[in-house]
Amino acid sequence: MNSISVRDLLVRGMIAGLIAGAVAMAVAYFLGEGPVDAAIAFEESHSHEHGGEELVSRALQSTAGLATGVLVFGVAVGGIAALAYCVALGRIGGFGPRATAALVAGGALLTVYVVPYLKYPPNPPAVGDPDTIGQRTALYFLMVLLSVLLAVAAVILGRRLSGRLGNWNATVVAAAGFVLVVGLAFALLPSFNEVPKGFPATVVWEFRLATLAIQATLWTVFGLVFGELAERLLTAKRPLSAVAA
Repeated sequence: MNSISVRDLLVRGMIAGLIAGAVAMAVAYFLGEGPVDAAIAFEESHSHEHGGEELVSRALQSTAGLATGVLVFGVAVGGIAALAYCVALGRIGGFGPRATAALVAGGALLTVYVVPYLKYPPNPPAVGDPDTIGQRTALYFLMVLLSVLLAVAAVILGRRLSGRLGNWNATVVAAAGFVLVVGLAFALLPSFNEVPKGFPATVVWEFRLATLAIQATLWTVFGLVFGELAERLLTAKRPLSAVAA
């Protein structure tokens, strides 16, 4: 990988992230806004404070605010994933550009979202004690960091064991080690159960499923789009490299 290829892949990663963010925004609007509205209605019906000034209207939050947040997030993670792709390409086995993009996207979904999600699932408005929000936020990001670092360690371990155990056995050992250490983290880190009394369980369930669907959509679309863009870029550069050689 030279600097030109890295720059080109970074730009394509951000473009793919923008496209993925647009699709994920549609999923968020149609699947996520219903549970959010239900949670806000519950919060307002049980709140003893009235007459507070609304700084941002709910209509603006669910349209322009949602679009801005998801699209900016898509571009940002698309650029980061593209840089991770530059590191992974050719170093995690004999995978081509599209397969490597799929692996990077799948790995990002698993480590950055699914693993922390299983320990600290997201909650809709009105769920959660305001006094613990700092602690919950710090623990969530700690779980994200642990998940990413453990995944990197598992990949390195699998590569080092592949020569001795073979690719399949090395992969199984590395995956088992990842699951074991993550399980220990789940057991040692504190948990929170702060759903208020009377809050509809279906709203919590629908909200969490919606967030999972948003992330799954984002990373699936990114993997497909970025894989196609990377394949075209690297295939176009390959003949020029061969001629130069």
